[in-house]
Amino acid sequence: MNRTQRKTLWQIGISAILLIAGMVLPLARPLKLAIFISAYLIVGAEIVYEAFRELFTGQAFGENLLMTIATIGAFLIAEYFEAVLVMLLFQIGELFQGMAVGKSRKAISDLMELRPDTANIIQDGQLIQVHPIQVAIGDMILVKPGERVPLDGIVTEGNSYVDTAALTGESVPQQVGPGSTVLSGSVNTSVPLEIQVTKAFSESTATKILNMIEDIGGKKAPAESFITKFSRYYTPIVVICAALLAAIPGLLIPGADAMEWIRRALMFLVVSCPCALVISVPLSYFGGIGCASRNGILIKGSQSIDALSQLTAVAMDKTGTLTKGQLQVTEIQSVQLPEQTLLEYTALAEWYSDHPIAIAIKQAYAKELEHPAHSEEVAGKGMLAVLNGQRIAVGNISLMEQEGAVCETYTGAGSAVYIAIDGVYAGRLIVKDQLRQEAKQATDRLKQLGITDIIMLSGDTQAAVNEVADSLGILAKGELLPGDKVDQVEKLMDQTQGKMAFVGDGINDAPVLTRADVGIAMGTIGKDAAIEAADMVIMGDDLRKLPAAIAISRKVSRIVKQNITVALVIKIGVLILSAIGWSNMILAIFADVGVMVIAILNAMRTLRMKMDI
Repeated sequence: MNRTQRKTLWQIGISAILLIAGMVLPLARPLKLAIFISAYLIVGAEIVYEAFRELFTGQAFGENLLMTIATIGAFLIAEYFEAVLVMLLFQIGELFQGMAVGKSRKAISDLMELRPDTANIIQDGQLIQVHPIQVAIGDMILVKPGERVPLDGIVTEGNSYVDTAALTGESVPQQVGPGSTVLSGSVNTSVPLEIQVTKAFSESTATKILNMIEDIGGKKAPAESFITKFSRYYTPIVVICAALLAAIPGLLIPGADAMEWIRRALMFLVVSCPCALVISVPLSYFGGIGCASRNGILIKGSQSIDALSQLTAVAMDKTGTLTKGQLQVTEIQSVQLPEQTLLEYTALAEWYSDHPIAIAIKQAYAKELEHPAHSEEVAGKGMLAVLNGQRIAVGNISLMEQEGAVCETYTGAGSAVYIAIDGVYAGRLIVKDQLRQEAKQATDRLKQLGITDIIMLSGDTQAAVNEVADSLGILAKGELLPGDKVDQVEKLMDQTQGKMAFVGDGINDAPVLTRADVGIAMGTIGKDAAIEAADMVIMGDDLRKLPAAIAISRKVSRIVKQNITVALVIKIGVLILSAIGWSNMILAIFADVGVMVIAILNAMRTLRMKMDI
């Protein structure tokens, strides 16, 4: 709770105490009036000030003006308790809304490590450390092992693997060598790389990602709150009708009591005050948010619930969202050796390697390994080892070519690890990321909810994303950078009739999470930046919670619409009766407080909702 919310809570508490004191204490009328006015000003002074300020800014017909006119009208007809209660309920509703919004989405500070503060520029055979903004296109820079690439460029010397997880979200490091393009924000993992810069600092990939986070928030128009949209039409109609009710009869009806018609007009304003909506609508949203949070789903405010209820299309990242982000040996293709023997040889050769693929191979063997007689890394290619007097080569296709082992290049999904024994090709292992067990259930449930436009957007190869998409029965586009994902989502948003969501988990997903109508982050393994940029966070990384959250949001929306319909029908009926003089204060209080109680009880159903996963 921030400082403003704490201040509002104190105001509500003090005003409520004064309101109760004014009702129950046996005080003289002037003192009671003073207590009620004090209670009113404590909780409503800011609302009254905003109402008068808006009169001069072209935004007069908002909820602030409606609250002010209705409550001042209640004071004029001596309904002091009603005046304070209405303003008190309005402020409680506003507090609920503010609390539901949650944390700010500022994620820039969490992302700053994506863009290094220094670059090692090579000048006259010497290394000079400068800020990346000082490096020009064509300059040569050196990126040491463990360092982040500061600027986009082309490798001129060195063979290594670069970790691009921060950019593409993919867990498998990419092999790079002379002629390979490397992007700023990726991390060099093993061998020093000399890189010729191809893009200036302001145009490099890491800088563009940070700029997108800052800029895209302004492209998504904030949804107006229900009360604001409602008051835009309701308030002027009510105020004009009350003014006409006070003035016209006295002019047109012979012998009409002008004060009686003014009293009716003020009664009309008291009845018209939409406190049932002011409190029940935020409470409905708050209940839905509470139900979701109890089940590990964090929804950041009523606007996000509204957007969730209107979803017609969903785009998803692959790694860490539809897949586990953990590599596993899925296939062993042996030419002559037993598969288990080939796996053992490969695991032994990878003994000293901590590459993610090597770790997956050693986990697949799952037996205690002996130290190989000899093992060494071939930069950017793989490992060489001596086992029982045999030369074992384990790595990529380039290592096979170096060893003279003839084999076909693997073009399917996943990564291939080739094995040669004494220069003869012996087989290969296929290592893939694993599909989440609940992914199929989640996508099937989304389709049952009427969301048939489901697409996967990934930085992985097209072959890899196609394999996952085919197993789930959805569409897929691969080999996308963060900016490409934003472009794809914008195109899909233009094509869909309703709202569109994007589900992702990494820093690279933050721009597209911000751009989508609803950004949804996988929370347990997700980066802080993605969580901050999202409208909803799925804790525990259970994708089945997405359709469950959509179902909750739709139920909340139905309850909100029910409250709106019931409140307006009753209020309009009593307003008509008040205008023709057939109403009294009992009926007016029912139309106000009674309807409010009914709406609140209906809204509280959201607090008891159960999630179906």
